[in-house]
Amino acid sequence: MGLEEKLAGWTGPSSSTEQDKQERTERIIREAIKEHAAFDSCDLRIYAKGSYANNTNVKTDSDVDIAVQCRDVRYWDGAKPGIHTPSSPQGIWTPAKLRSELRNALLKKFSGQVDTSGSTAFRIHSGGARVDADVVPCFNYRYYFAGGGHRDGAKVFKKDDSSLINYPDQQLTNGRDKNNRTSQHYKRTVRIMKRVENAMVHDGKHREVPSFFVECLVYHCPDDIFLRSAWEGTVRGVISHIFHGLEGAEPKDSSKRWLEVSGCKYLFQPGQAWTRADGRAFAKAAWNYLGLTS
Repeated sequence: MGLEEKLAGWTGPSSSTEQDKQERTERIIREAIKEHAAFDSCDLRIYAKGSYANNTNVKTDSDVDIAVQCRDVRYWDGAKPGIHTPSSPQGIWTPAKLRSELRNALLKKFSGQVDTSGSTAFRIHSGGARVDADVVPCFNYRYYFAGGGHRDGAKVFKKDDSSLINYPDQQLTNGRDKNNRTSQHYKRTVRIMKRVENAMVHDGKHREVPSFFVECLVYHCPDDIFLRSAWEGTVRGVISHIFHGLEGAEPKDSSKRWLEVSGCKYLFQPGQAWTRADGRAFAKAAWNYLGLTS
């Protein structure tokens, strides 16, 4: 099989059987939360996020990520003091209570299959008709800009009371927009690069790279690269852009820094699980693994 044929075969999503398992997993998680009486008086938004929601997952990375977002409470930050007046107290739904009740709901529905040891998400192990799932409790979040306006996201509290902010809606919108601008080639290319990563790990050619990181690296590539006439040309352009674009230190000019797919957070910053060097190493390994030449 030639390289072009192999790459073309790597563009598709996970199989219909795998997708059925993903949908079933999401449905049962929703049922578990709906059946839990403690949530009857809580305004919850339950939604899929990550690769599954964005349709960029492949079989090896077919886990389902589900957010359970409490809308009875909104946390906020502002670009400068005094932009926004604090609201009323949060009531009964503290981070600890939301996590505790979600834990109880999942344990009741998935007896013996829930791993509660994680710092952030509850891990539900797969069954014969399901895939693995990560379920994350979170709250409404809003960031107020100095010049007016705001941006909404989700605030996640970890067990140690530290927190992080996610922007899943913006990630979904931006991924769809880029896919439309590139004649549906962007998400196909993301799947190719995720399968390249999986193949390299399987063959012992490179260490594992987070699926989300791969997606962000590909997203940053200019749209015209995805419109090339052959997959080899597209992949060559993507890998080259990643490798050369991440040379050197993180730019001091914020307009030149790479962003996550959401466009709301810098891709490289303290506390992340990856660095610019990791991105370059992945690109170099992928180039060599595919046998590309200058």
